[in-house]
Amino acid sequence: MPLTVAALYTFVALPDAEALRAPLEALCAELGLTGTLLLAREGLNGTVAGTPAAMDAFLAALRIGPLFGGRLAGLDCKLSQAEAPPFRHLKVRVKREIVTFDDGATDATAAGTPVPPEAWNALLDTPGLLLIDTRNAFEVALGSFPGAVDPGITRFSAFRAYADGLDPAAHATVAMFCTGGIRCEKAGAYMRARGFADVRHLEGGILRYLETVPEAENRWAGDCFVFDGRIALGPALVERPDHPPEALMSEPPMPEVPR
Repeated sequence: MPLTVAALYTFVALPDAEALRAPLEALCAELGLTGTLLLAREGLNGTVAGTPAAMDAFLAALRIGPLFGGRLAGLDCKLSQAEAPPFRHLKVRVKREIVTFDDGATDATAAGTPVPPEAWNALLDTPGLLLIDTRNAFEVALGSFPGAVDPGITRFSAFRAYADGLDPAAHATVAMFCTGGIRCEKAGAYMRARGFADVRHLEGGILRYLETVPEAENRWAGDCFVFDGRIALGPALVERPDHPPEALMSEPPMPEVPR
């Protein structure tokens, strides 16, 4: 039976992140989930896999269960399938950030304007648009939106140096995208703080776009790298197993997600 893979994240105040680690790990173990979850004072991020029933129970526990007390009601989650287990182990860790950028908390309300997948194609036709792929170079090599700028970074924390070299006055509208949306929230907040007035990002990331937009209307070129054993997904989040990881990864895989 195919497994359900959940790429999830949310920016929400979790001052009790340390105390949440053990019960969250116990919940995952009880349900037989594998993968990686990162907890921080700024939120939760990760990708886990399990049976469909186990995943339903897990997501319900996060959103409405007593563990988080309703704080994860707005959890962003993209679901896909895997024919074979995409993870070997379960890891639940506490970090300073749920995706490493500048070792500080991110104010998600300052991230810019989210653009739903249904409206993304129209945004791509905006004259003078600066379209930025915020992912790492080995991810961009698998696929991207035509016309997107590749910052040429090997780690997301290097995006700040790339953004510092841009002139806010030269770019009326900036649009960004990443795998699941989380990196764009951090990058967007940083660019707005630097003076870029109109910053937008693909809501739910590439995964939500591939899941939502019909293939006939899909402007994505190539495949989407994912940080698990499947390596890449195509339109409708169909697994693309023909990419050997050794040829693609220049750093150890860590959960993005989703995002």
